[in-house]
Order: sequence, then C-alpha cells, then structure tokens
Amino acid sequence: MRTAIWSALLAALPALCVGASAPQQSGDPSPQLQQQALPKSETGDPAKMAGQPAPAAVPGVDNSLYLLGSDDQVLIRVWGDDRLSGPYLVRPDGRISMPLMGEILASGKTPEALGKDIENGLKAKEILMHPSVAVQVTSVQSRKYRINGEVLKPGAFPLTNPIRVRDALVEAGGFKDFANKKDIRILRGEKILHFNWNDMVKGKHPEQNVLLEPGDLIIVR
Repeated sequence: MRTAIWSALLAALPALCVGASAPQQSGDPSPQLQQQALPKSETGDPAKMAGQPAPAAVPGVDNSLYLLGSDDQVLIRVWGDDRLSGPYLVRPDGRISMPLMGEILASGKTPEALGKDIENGLKAKEILMHPSVAVQVTSVQSRKYRINGEVLKPGAFPLTNPIRVRDALVEAGGFKDFANKKDIRILRGEKILHFNWNDMVKGKHPEQNVLLEPGDLIIVR
C-alpha cells in the first residue's frame, strides 16, 4: 500500500513544480515591464521626440545675408534645452513666440542675428547662463520671384540670395523652342523692365541684367 502511495506522489510531483513556478497571467503587463518596452526618447530636437523628422534647411540660404520675413519658417536649436528648440513660423507681424521667452522680432533680421538675439534674451532672463543657439531657414515664403511663359520650369523660386535675370532664367531650365528671347519682360510693381537674352550673350547692354527683387515676375513669351 505504501509503495502505491509513494508512486502516485512521485508521478504528480513534476506537475506540481511546474504550476508553482509558472508566472501569473494578467491582461496587462506590469508597469515595470511596460517601462522597459518603451523606446528611449531622443534628446535635442522636439520634432524627433514626436516621431517626426526635423525639417531640412533650404539649400543656398546664407544665414549671414538672408533677411527673414512674414510666413518664413525657421528651425531654432537651443543646445541643451528641448523646451525652446523646434520649428517656428514668422507671423504677419514679423514676430515669433517662444516658450519662456515670449515675443521676439524676427522679420528683417538674418538667421544669425536672430540667434544672437535669442542668446542675449536667454542670458538676460537667466534661463541659460551660456546659451548656444542656431537658426536655420526651412521654408522661404516672404521672398520669391516668379517666371512664367516659354521656359522649361516655370513657377515660383525662393529669393534666398542675390540673383540676376540671366541666372534666374538658367535656374528655370532655359527656353522652349519658340521662346522670344529678345523681349523678356520683368514686371516689378507698376514698372516693366526689358531683357534681351541674345544681346546679353553677345556682351551688349549688361545693365539690363538687373538683380531681382521679391515679387518680381519674369515673363517669357
């Protein structure tokens, strides 16, 4: 009899051990497990922390020359402080609004000058003792010229750096087959300027190759 009882206990022992060692199952993992499963957040850029790539700088913009204007977009990086870093839009009143800083005039300033103003403000408000600020232009909306008509790539172009009529036409891909190259017109407000491509390539009348201004419209018929 004793032999039969011991045999039954030995047969049941593995099942009892497994039941004792198995973790309890629940609908939700423990907070500790949930925390381990979360990815580590990236620092230095709120856009990345939100899962979005940082906006790219506009190619060709000289941060020491380009003047910011209404509706331009910039990416401001305040090294070591994610609260202030991120994308900003220059409002129609020419200002941007930053956390902890308030209203800052941006219109009419270069990105470099705006960065210096922010650094000085951070020190004056004792937010950061040794701030380092970088400002990049990510969208040019305030300064553009347009080219319409018989060119390969008509449309609006950002006026990020000084450019003349000839170079603007090259940027537009050149002319279509039946374009009138002798009488290209630049509409500037109420003024009409004339540009003769054929004369220009012959070295004649260089004065007609003017610098473009924001809002200029080049028409190639």
